[in-house]
Amino acid sequence: MRAVLGLTMAAHGAQKLFGWFGGGGVEGTGMFFASLGYPSPEAFAVVAGLTETLGGLGLAFGLLTPLAAAAVAGTMVNAVAVKWGGGFFAPEGVEYELVLTLAAVALALTGPGRIAVDRLLPRLRSHRLEYGIAAVVLGAVVAGVTLLLRP
Repeated sequence: MRAVLGLTMAAHGAQKLFGWFGGGGVEGTGMFFASLGYPSPEAFAVVAGLTETLGGLGLAFGLLTPLAAAAVAGTMVNAVAVKWGGGFFAPEGVEYELVLTLAAVALALTGPGRIAVDRLLPRLRSHRLEYGIAAVVLGAVVAGVTLLLRP
């Protein structure tokens, strides 16, 4: 699950940053963010792209897993908030974003598994639930602040 979620999010980030995989790049994503009311939309496009790319790669490799998962979850909380009025089911709904958010939270709380770079780092070798909880709270707070910046 960690690898699939991580690579999926990294690909979404690459769409925003580089225009890969049919994405809009920073300029196109910035125009989309402007239509949603984000201030400094191109800066937010870069932040979203970096968060998705680096958080996704962190998850895929199991590197700093709680923080990587919190980055993904925080980004997805913003996506859910933006799409909230469209119902539950695609194409306008939030079910996809909710699943990604909850999968990231689950990984933050349960840890990276046996095959992960975190297992090579002394402080992170054994997953601690407190790290996961703290990371999820941090991701939620940053997501909330970001949403408050939107009118």
